[in-house]
Amino acid sequence: MTQIDTSKAADAIKRGDNIEAMRLLKSNLKKDQNHIDSLYLAAVSSRYLKNYDDSKKYIESLLTNAPDMGRAYQELGHLNRDSGNEEDSIKHYRQACELNPALPSSWKALYSYFKKNENKPAADHAYMQMNTLETMPNTLLFISQILNEGKLGIAEEKCREFLKQYPTNTYAMSLLSDIADRLGYFDDAEFLLESAVKLSPSDGELRMKYAMILRKKQKFAKTMEQVNILCEKFPENLSYQAQKASEIMQNGDHKGAIDLFDDILKKNPYNFSILTSKGHAQKTLGESDRAINSYQTAYQVKQDHGEAFFSLANLKTYEFSKNELNIMREQLQRVDLTMRDKAYFHFALAQGCEAVGEYDEAFFHLDSGNKIKNKQSKYSIERMDKELQAQIDVCDELFFEKHGQGGHETKDPIFILGLPRAGSTLIEQILASHSMIDGTLELPNILSMAQSLRGDDIYGKEGNYPKSMENLSLEKRIEMGEKFISDTSMHRNEAPRFTDKMPNNFRHIGLIHLIMPNAKIIDARRYPLDCCFSMFKQLFAQGQEFTYGLTEAGSYYKSYIKLMNHWDQVLPNKILRVNNEDIIDDLEGQVVKMLNFLELPFEESCITFYETDRSVRTASSEQVRKPINKAGMDRWKPYAKYLGPLLDGLGTELVKPEDIELIKSS
Repeated sequence: MTQIDTSKAADAIKRGDNIEAMRLLKSNLKKDQNHIDSLYLAAVSSRYLKNYDDSKKYIESLLTNAPDMGRAYQELGHLNRDSGNEEDSIKHYRQACELNPALPSSWKALYSYFKKNENKPAADHAYMQMNTLETMPNTLLFISQILNEGKLGIAEEKCREFLKQYPTNTYAMSLLSDIADRLGYFDDAEFLLESAVKLSPSDGELRMKYAMILRKKQKFAKTMEQVNILCEKFPENLSYQAQKASEIMQNGDHKGAIDLFDDILKKNPYNFSILTSKGHAQKTLGESDRAINSYQTAYQVKQDHGEAFFSLANLKTYEFSKNELNIMREQLQRVDLTMRDKAYFHFALAQGCEAVGEYDEAFFHLDSGNKIKNKQSKYSIERMDKELQAQIDVCDELFFEKHGQGGHETKDPIFILGLPRAGSTLIEQILASHSMIDGTLELPNILSMAQSLRGDDIYGKEGNYPKSMENLSLEKRIEMGEKFISDTSMHRNEAPRFTDKMPNNFRHIGLIHLIMPNAKIIDARRYPLDCCFSMFKQLFAQGQEFTYGLTEAGSYYKSYIKLMNHWDQVLPNKILRVNNEDIIDDLEGQVVKMLNFLELPFEESCITFYETDRSVRTASSEQVRKPINKAGMDRWKPYAKYLGPLLDGLGTELVKPEDIELIKSS
């Protein structure tokens, strides 16, 4: 591949010689018409030359090749500003800052706009961001910008170079921890942030970052310790108080969290964010009416607070009024609405429109919301297929014959896995209603172990997992099993068995078998059209990026089936498949089947699971508190005419012929 240098063109722009810059850049683009940096600089230079149409064309090409590039949206903001279109410029500056918060020019423009329009909270926030960036060393500003553009390798290299010269610069240490965090190297991120906090113990935001990485590693006691320090050092900072409430909630004390949220609200009754968080805690406890009141109060305080409206929709039982639907439609017309809030409003409106039979508008909002999320995602069908195929290639019959039996002998864990929206929460609620089973969370421990086996010395490489599993000694496998049991103990009560319902664990069944061969695995499965469309309708809190496109969702489902068929072949009788449709048709029969598989006695409480008093933290929390019903079946049918891309991803082997015909003929 031809190496393209843009440094001379960049220098020409700096000295104001934009004609020379364009000459160099056009030469670059003849070699590679999609070269990102050349397109960006060509857009800048064309704007300086007042060739606005050319600048727009370069930006359009740039965004086709780099749709999540914040600097491209910033340049679009500059272009609209210079063309006299203030409203569009503000919209693009907002997009720029969301994608890349390290853009001082965009923050400066937003500060001026908010100040002029007397939006003091937004103006203060923009000023703080602008001031922080403008006082930052140029090298660190550059690292921050390219980090937010996903150029992790270059960012790491530049950051390490800077730290060699300034080894105690805590901001640089924080940036390097961000790189490690994004790549899943949580141990490295923790070490860097711990060191930075020791160097700068009074930096509240730094300590908060440290607390969040501890939380990610499930070191909840240490997380709480850091949050308590923040609350002691900064007693007037309500954000830190709110984080303490969130940690209390994370540790299972939702009533205690609500009490602390109420204390905060006494000081600031109009804190829409706290009202929303309080609603989440109430929802988890099953206090739906109180949750609704909290969410409604939140949006009454701030009507562009999309999360409050989405949270109402996410109850799955709430019906929006005509007035609420119109409020959401109006908010979507705002030029200063963040992309995050736009996504929330689109997903909420989709549900609201569906409830009143407005399926075309509902799909418009679904499609729009998913496109926003897809644009922000780096998900690749090809990369995921490669990752799942690697499991098939490595974990074959010979692999398991070679390793034989062995690992930690525990029978405690019950892994409920599969795809989101496939019925795993329902299965967990049924099983957690048994006196001998604790229901926990979607535990990230197996995913973290898999990440640790990648064996990367340098960030940004693909690593050596799953092949690295070939080198796991029996002692190491036992050690890893012990670590899993130890690290997850904080989520358990007194029952001898416990669930882990992380859906993505299906990718790592080989690893689970190696380290805990006696662990039970249940595959929660649902008819593909119901499952995939339900995923497409759900805005997930994090991860599950394959759900933000119909083709992607279908392809992922097909690859999941392929891998599960492989596990059935190489690990016969290891996995119990439980179809959501079978639970609906014959609840008692499926309960008996699951308990027999788990070698546990039948208990009537598993049939009356909806009466079980426990916290449920997933999108299905309200649904699993009701008796079994068929409401979730065939919800895709009113949208059949839009589902061609889903069928393309799925293929035809997994879909009923009559459903294929319905989609193709709609």
